[in-house]
Amino acid sequence: MSQDLLKTPLHALHIEMGAKMVPFAGYDMPVQYELGVRKEHIHCREHAGLFDVSHMGQLKLHGENAAKALEALVPVDIVDLPEGKQRYALFTNEQGGLMDDLMVTNFGDHLFVVVNAACKEQDIAHLKDNLPSDVELEEIEDRALLALQGPKAADVLSTLNPVVADMVFMDAAKVELAGIECLVSRSGYTGEDGYEISVPADKAEEFARRLLLKEEVEWIGLGARDSLRLECGLCLYGHDIDPTTTPVEASLLWAISKPRRADGERSGGFPGADIILDQIATKDVSRKRVGLVGSSKAPVREGAKLFDADDNEIGIVTSGTFGPTKGQPVAMGYVKTELAAMGTEVFAEVRGKKLPMTVEKMPFVPQRYYRG
Repeated sequence: MSQDLLKTPLHALHIEMGAKMVPFAGYDMPVQYELGVRKEHIHCREHAGLFDVSHMGQLKLHGENAAKALEALVPVDIVDLPEGKQRYALFTNEQGGLMDDLMVTNFGDHLFVVVNAACKEQDIAHLKDNLPSDVELEEIEDRALLALQGPKAADVLSTLNPVVADMVFMDAAKVELAGIECLVSRSGYTGEDGYEISVPADKAEEFARRLLLKEEVEWIGLGARDSLRLECGLCLYGHDIDPTTTPVEASLLWAISKPRRADGERSGGFPGADIILDQIATKDVSRKRVGLVGSSKAPVREGAKLFDADDNEIGIVTSGTFGPTKGQPVAMGYVKTELAAMGTEVFAEVRGKKLPMTVEKMPFVPQRYYRG
């Protein structure tokens, strides 16, 4: 099976570093290294973690009307996205469901789009079907993508070029790092300060080794990537959000730009807009994504059913683990809207036992993005 899996440009380095490899989104990916998931998680929170996220799709949109064309597919303001800035966006379908979540950056001469690995082929087809002829879609296959995350990330990366220290959260720029031309954004998927760095594939190993020379930096695998993002309340596509979930149900109202809402000057115009805007106006949804914290030590995993105090089934857990930083089991899932209020006690079924959990505000640990 492993020979059928795709490999990132850093695959050989992961093997050399003793990574445990697993299939993920069609790639052979590192789930953990010798440190182990818990220690990797803590290291990222305290120092700097290096992640290989080259399995993600990297795309460029060229043309004068690229922003207008992309804006027609997402409930987000792309037309007014300033040069050198990045924005979180959502592909929606005609039912208001979420096809994928993505990051969009305006580099001036093009829009740079990063999509989820599992949705890459679907998203490329969606763009090809919907972009006008004067907008060119370029699939980037000769670049790796690395994330450097944690409180020491800025100190580490600024030794390669001090300009990155002046960037703030969601800034993006073309930056030369160790003599390599990179596309850098100050963003990430851990809740920590950090950067995502697109680097030419043939320079990726050299660049990664340069970062790993710093004592603050350790490789971090998919296992800790999952627990880090979950503690910070960040959705995982295909688990916490999917084509049957609307942004309102998913508690992602913040991701819908004001100009695209019902009272905005450029409202609607994206797939499923009528359904989504109606849900915003009426607040009429039957379920909501919530954060859950357990009072026992037992982790509650994806797929666990949720019940109320009267033993009525009220929802399901979509992501769950023991939060190493929180020191408690943390999860997110969907419950009936009337049970989504903070402080509500619910019960998760784990191996035939009903474990008490409380609806809590996310993130479970403070996000530490650098905003200047």
